[in-house]
Amino acid sequence: MIDILLVRHGETAWNVEKRMQGHLDIGLNAVGMRQAAALGRALQHEPLDAVYSSDLTRAFHTAQAIAAIHDLPVGIDTGLRERCFGAFEGRLYAELDAELETNDPVAHAAWKSRDLDARHPPGERVAETLREFLARSMATVDRLAAQDGHRKIAIVTHGGVLECIYRAATGTSLQQTRDFDIPNAGINRVQWNAGRLHIVDWANVGHFGNTALDEVIPLGRG
Repeated sequence: MIDILLVRHGETAWNVEKRMQGHLDIGLNAVGMRQAAALGRALQHEPLDAVYSSDLTRAFHTAQAIAAIHDLPVGIDTGLRERCFGAFEGRLYAELDAELETNDPVAHAAWKSRDLDARHPPGERVAETLREFLARSMATVDRLAAQDGHRKIAIVTHGGVLECIYRAATGTSLQQTRDFDIPNAGINRVQWNAGRLHIVDWANVGHFGNTALDEVIPLGRG
């Protein structure tokens, strides 16, 4: 059994706008940089064996704030990327929802029902179905957790990946309405044992209290 600290990347301007990011490489905004710094300080005494991150800049820079304090490299893994939404990436959620409801009721129904096998129109990349995304996310976490020598690791990823993990751990269907939070740079603690997950603590943002967000971290190259 190993302990995993799961973290969603810090805030981006597109998070604030409620704009779909997917595989688009959007960096942290000023708040996100401060969140990452507070996160690094909060985890400085954790006995981490490794730090892993999605290759997207918003996750990588958040992971750097953890890894630097522990003098560890950031292990990049593209399997930790957010779901690919194809042509929907870059769109505001509200505008897209209204457009689909008016122009494509079938696609809108699939969107609202969280159809596991619905595939959004292709854009720069081919979109993933929810079923494909779940399989990719869980396989990546299992692969990273199963590496020899791990007792406690940190994984910095995206909201969609964390949603998959939470639902897998609790036996909740992806089609059920989400009733749990996934805050930017929050700390989520789980235990992994041969592919089975147990949630110890979820959505902890206590490290943002008082003056914890006053400092800004310098950004690396990404």
